[in-house]
Amino acid sequence: MKRRDFLAKSALTTAGTMLIPHFLKAFELNQLGAAPTSGKTLVIVQLSGGNDGLNTVVPFRNDIYYRERPTLAIAREKVLALNDEIGFNPALESLKSLYDDGLVTVINNVGYPNPDRSHFRSMDIWQTASDADQYLQTGWLGRYLDANCAGSASGHPHLAIEVDDTLSLALKGSSVNGLALLDPKKLYNQTRSGLVENLAAVKPAHVHDNVGYLYKTLAETVSSAQYVYDKSKQSGSGAVHATTGTYPASELGSRLKTVSELIQSGVSTSVYYISISGFDTHINQPGQQERLLRQYGDAVKAFMGDMKASNRLNDVLLMTFSEFGRRVKQNASNGTDHGTANNVFLVGGGLPSGIQHRVFNEAPNLTNLDEGDLKYSVDFRTIYATLLRNWLKTDDVAILGRKFDTLGFV
Repeated sequence: MKRRDFLAKSALTTAGTMLIPHFLKAFELNQLGAAPTSGKTLVIVQLSGGNDGLNTVVPFRNDIYYRERPTLAIAREKVLALNDEIGFNPALESLKSLYDDGLVTVINNVGYPNPDRSHFRSMDIWQTASDADQYLQTGWLGRYLDANCAGSASGHPHLAIEVDDTLSLALKGSSVNGLALLDPKKLYNQTRSGLVENLAAVKPAHVHDNVGYLYKTLAETVSSAQYVYDKSKQSGSGAVHATTGTYPASELGSRLKTVSELIQSGVSTSVYYISISGFDTHINQPGQQERLLRQYGDAVKAFMGDMKASNRLNDVLLMTFSEFGRRVKQNASNGTDHGTANNVFLVGGGLPSGIQHRVFNEAPNLTNLDEGDLKYSVDFRTIYATLLRNWLKTDDVAILGRKFDTLGFV
């Protein structure tokens, strides 16, 4: 096939119905077949848009909170108390039930030095685990894949799947990237077309690096799609394994259901990544945020119930973050503007027992602000370091580029 023909057909398939996500790199088939090293699974849920942490974990004993948010503050009597100072937004009733079961840890005041209030830049910082003045081209989970796949094409594979049709920077490494998919069977069928198979089978010589990259990426995607589909389908039929769990009819519910089905199928994946959007609440915040929080809590509760029913509760840990919180003072549009520090949730059966671990640290200090914004006290990279070292059992220093203290939540 001539280079011109290849490029033309590549452009056609990218824009057409094939929907292989932007030629994202996947894993070698032999890598996909091996078990993760730790036996643990990390599920990350990204709340895109900058969720308002103060109306999510509410400081209901703090008069400053009520003074600065006269129409947005959650009424004390409606807050789902976690302790004497803070409690969940009432829309998080489902998450509160998980908290009461000892499955949720809340980490307050999470951020980083010199915070950036741009959505794109702050998300890049969270996804790459960089400093605020550092621009990296690989994500922290992509480097996790690089580190664990280096020199081990058939030895120590690690997998990461984003349940989406595009791949986030977080899962892009230097030599290995994660795989993006919404449905294993759909992706498999898309890669079975004659055009895709013919393109994947081509072994071009003397082509431009970019074209070679596309060929390699396509071949890896085809092999990855086949592995995931073969592993996830029910024996004796072409249907993908279906969980018996009941999930809410929301985007997050659907995506967590897919994660559950892949986990229960035995697909060898260490990290799953999901993003949901809509948390940029500059205008008329209450209804929008409450709807999203309710969807989040209901979906997570369904997922954890499914993990318990399949005896995977202690092997699966779900982390939730947003790129920044909102300012303490509400704006004139009954909303909130971009802020800094925020809360992070950890949900799973493998967390230490005892109430001291459920609210991990101090509530936000509203008397000591940085130009109207919360000050962080927990660098988000200490959470990453803890997850990498203590949960995924890998070299956090090599992946993060330097040593961060670990926290005691796992």
